[in-house]
Amino acid sequence: MTVREINFDGLIGPSHNYAGLSLGNLASARNAGAVSHPRAAALQGIAKMRSNIALGLTQGLFLPQWRPDGAWLSALGTDVSNAEAHIRAAAMSASSMWAANAATVSPAADTSDGRTHLTVANLVTMPHRSHEWPQTLAQLRLAFSDRNAFAVHGPVPAPFGDEGAANHMRLCASHGEAGVEIFVYGQSGGPFPARQHIEASKAVARLHQLDPGRTLFVMQSQEAIAAGAFHNDVVAVANERVLFTHEQAFADKESFYADLRALLPSVEIVEVPASAVSLTDAIRSYIFNAQLVTLPDGGMALILPTEARDMPGVWAWLETMVAGNGPIRRLIPVDVRQSMANGGGPACLRLRVVADPANIDPRFLVDEARLDEVARIVDAYWPEAIAPDDLADTRLIARIEQSWLTLVDHLQLSGDLMP
Repeated sequence: MTVREINFDGLIGPSHNYAGLSLGNLASARNAGAVSHPRAAALQGIAKMRSNIALGLTQGLFLPQWRPDGAWLSALGTDVSNAEAHIRAAAMSASSMWAANAATVSPAADTSDGRTHLTVANLVTMPHRSHEWPQTLAQLRLAFSDRNAFAVHGPVPAPFGDEGAANHMRLCASHGEAGVEIFVYGQSGGPFPARQHIEASKAVARLHQLDPGRTLFVMQSQEAIAAGAFHNDVVAVANERVLFTHEQAFADKESFYADLRALLPSVEIVEVPASAVSLTDAIRSYIFNAQLVTLPDGGMALILPTEARDMPGVWAWLETMVAGNGPIRRLIPVDVRQSMANGGGPACLRLRVVADPANIDPRFLVDEARLDEVARIVDAYWPEAIAPDDLADTRLIARIEQSWLTLVDHLQLSGDLMP
């Protein structure tokens, strides 16, 4: 095989619930206390992966994390039975399903040592996510264990918040060629915290041995963060030479666009004007939290949530866009409503890695048959529903643990990932 883009989706875990833990994530706050449906959530994610495979894309899988996180609770001097409700909910969080926050990835074509570099995100801004990185790092080191092809780095130290690929974009003529890497950071001062610190972004760029002349650090607009764009991938997405972005995504878009065009003259910037789609509607529909992908025939498609189709004004603008002569030629709605209700769209659920699949541990790559196996386990073991008060139920906790053990054992990863 040759170098290609691989989408690694996070399988939604059996503890998926709506605890409203993510400040600045409007969907998470809006649905706090609602009844979640972990089985349906995981099956929706699997269906999205199947759709990608049907499009001719290469698909990978990251596993849910062990929940509740007893090691984290122990470090806090408690356990799942005695923890306060908000601490218990944080220990039970299934938010690692959003693999876009797993790591930042720089392909080999961009790095001075010719290896693909991955830095696990520290996620220190939000307590419920801050304890994900050790288990994420364990999976990254397994999946990308070939040291001739990959370099896997530990997290940037606190207090510099790093949220991974959700605040990172890459533009290039084609996936296998050298590109321009863009790190988007925020500044605090509005109603919600800016989660990506510029010092974390600079650290990742240094760790990845990137060419400073082809690396941009761009500030996210305060308006976008205040409107609920807690990550840049809620208001912008890039693929090869195309940047699809909202007009109000960046603090100084003109300077950013000029720098980008100077480094990549072939870039096409598809900007959605605020007069057509407001920031509020963009964030509610998640049209930018989409997978912008290159299809095997060379055209580009936007894999976006069905919520975008449900908003007539948003969908009308998108249909006009694809009917024109621009680079994005297809719209592919997918149902990930369980994830969306917690503030994560199609792009949140996946981490993009440009690499040769032959260099990756095959246990982390999937096809239709492998997804059939995973779906059978989900259907048999994942809880059907979780209400907020259920998080303290020892029977539910036992079921969640058994679900995870069954999956990991089936994928022959239990010897490597046992907590």
